[in-house]
Amino acid sequence: MLAFVAALCVSIVTLVDVARSALTNWQTASAAPVGGIGVGAERNEYPHWNGKERVSILILGVDQRPGERGPWRTDTMLVVSVDPVSKSAGLLSIPRDLWVEIPGHGSDRINTAYVTGEVTQFPGGGPALAKKTVQENLGEPIHYYLRVNFAAFQQLVDLVGGVDVYVEREINDPAYPDMNYGYDPLRIPAGWQHMDGALALKYARTRHASSDFERAHRQQQVMLAVRDKVTRLDLLPELLSRTREIAATLGNSIQTDLTLDQLVRLAQLGNEIDRARICTATIDEAMTRSWTTPQGASVLVPDRAKMAVLHDLIFSAPTTAGDEAAQLAAESARIAVLNGTRTNGVATQAADRLKSQGLRVDSLGSADHVSTQTLILVYTGKMVSARVAARALGLPESAIVPGGDPGGEWDLKIILGTDWK
Repeated sequence: MLAFVAALCVSIVTLVDVARSALTNWQTASAAPVGGIGVGAERNEYPHWNGKERVSILILGVDQRPGERGPWRTDTMLVVSVDPVSKSAGLLSIPRDLWVEIPGHGSDRINTAYVTGEVTQFPGGGPALAKKTVQENLGEPIHYYLRVNFAAFQQLVDLVGGVDVYVEREINDPAYPDMNYGYDPLRIPAGWQHMDGALALKYARTRHASSDFERAHRQQQVMLAVRDKVTRLDLLPELLSRTREIAATLGNSIQTDLTLDQLVRLAQLGNEIDRARICTATIDEAMTRSWTTPQGASVLVPDRAKMAVLHDLIFSAPTTAGDEAAQLAAESARIAVLNGTRTNGVATQAADRLKSQGLRVDSLGSADHVSTQTLILVYTGKMVSARVAARALGLPESAIVPGGDPGGEWDLKIILGTDWK
């Protein structure tokens, strides 16, 4: 499934391969899980996945700091759903402050489910209760989990040589927390940035002057950047040859109830899924409302009707119609075109080309800074529209990048640079 891993960390699919290599080596050295990478450690209420049906995996990113003993709250929660028949995948970010029913424990923030399961000794522990909670609130089975801490996220990004990420707005966070409850001031300029594991982790975690929704988008952005790099450069053979190194690096930073056979199958699936068939979404402000509990906690109450829109996007196979026009109509992408040059009329010219290819352009405007490179920022996984837009504008597919901040009412945002003719 998957793809990715980790809460940040991974790359929709590719990280799974890395985890698989480490697990293979780890199991060779140890006959049973002892607190290192756990494999099949938790009881699963669903039948053994046969590799032929849709499978959904809950990714848990825990805020585990040096010297601390668990249990830990899940700082990040994502669901990755993969369909081996249609060769498609969906990635859904869940805000940690979502106010939901924790089965058997009343209402609380969704990120408390893991801790509650550990403390109350729920059958299967924290992972099992977290899976059950997400399942009952999304209305789809959650078959497995993958728990990753910040160290694993950072190390996995470094294993692939870092990632290139487009930062839409400068990030200046003087109060970014370090691992000892102090501060580690963070500043990341706007534009393309090559990030090692440490910087990618900071980029994915910072919340200064932004919301958890924006943070969720940045996490997906990093995950897809890892996936794209591994796929584009065909790094999997090299990673597989570094089994022992990867196992030593991961240590006890990853835990899962997936078996080795399942991980291997998911890794294979990851390579077979085209980027255009990976949909991403976030339960955001459009699907929730803010509420203060009687105890004074600020939480997000889900709008079930609006959240239902995500169901088909994440848990259903995308259209398989061969007619591209039909696919464009099904996506109905909302597009904003921004002029990032000093030449007047460029956005209008680009919009005319897009419309001639059946795309809708809802907004024209000026970018907040001059850009040297034309980019197509994708916020909601509508990759067919992104590819058609790239072709209409004479751009390579490398111009298509995940949007790091919510696009608001836009599915695609096209920033025209000085390189566009």
